[in-house]
Amino acid sequence: MQLHGNVDDKKLNEVISKFVGKIYQKPPLRSSVKRTLRIRRVHYIDVLERDGKLVLLKIGCEAGTYVRKIIHDMGLLLGVGAHMRELRRTRAGPFKEDETLVKLQDIAEALYRWREEGKDDLLRKVIAPMERAVCHLPKIIIRDTAVDAIAHGAHLAVPGILALHENIGVNERVAIFTAKGELVALGKANMTTNQIMEANKGIAVKVTRVIMPPGVYPKAWKSKEKGK
Repeated sequence: MQLHGNVDDKKLNEVISKFVGKIYQKPPLRSSVKRTLRIRRVHYIDVLERDGKLVLLKIGCEAGTYVRKIIHDMGLLLGVGAHMRELRRTRAGPFKEDETLVKLQDIAEALYRWREEGKDDLLRKVIAPMERAVCHLPKIIIRDTAVDAIAHGAHLAVPGILALHENIGVNERVAIFTAKGELVALGKANMTTNQIMEANKGIAVKVTRVIMPPGVYPKAWKSKEKGK
């Protein structure tokens, strides 16, 4: 963050603390989304370094948060103005830059080795399975008989559930897995964990995105005949 005027440390820290928690944001003019007021959660804002009007911040926030808008709004509240001079993303979900990032050259070398030598050892190091992308989400394990229906876009009903995460809340994003640990789909919980455990029927999860293609598991559901 580059401040446009002089601000003492005490006032700067006071203003920064006001942007931790739930905040209201309207995307800036230069954005690819509709400019409507929305709520985003900021988990923390730490001041790592300061050199006069330059302030190095570390921010942990919900996806879809505009950091440059936070900086702009901080400047307004400070009364001197401010803009984002540089942005570096160090983490997205479970992926961290010091643990999972690889160079394009590494990918090219791994692909060349696989094509020319038939060895996939380097590919396995640079390409992670899809399941890793959702390791931070609550998980629901479903029966084999329910997999193909979900793969066709059906919502997950209570009878199709085999096991589930202990603490799932309504509208919480969840990952749906097979008993073998294969990712089937993503969805939003329609019931809490306790409600699912006590229910015999009903939609437990509304599927929002299907990952597994149809036909991987045998069909165990009946489709309506045409004209009926």
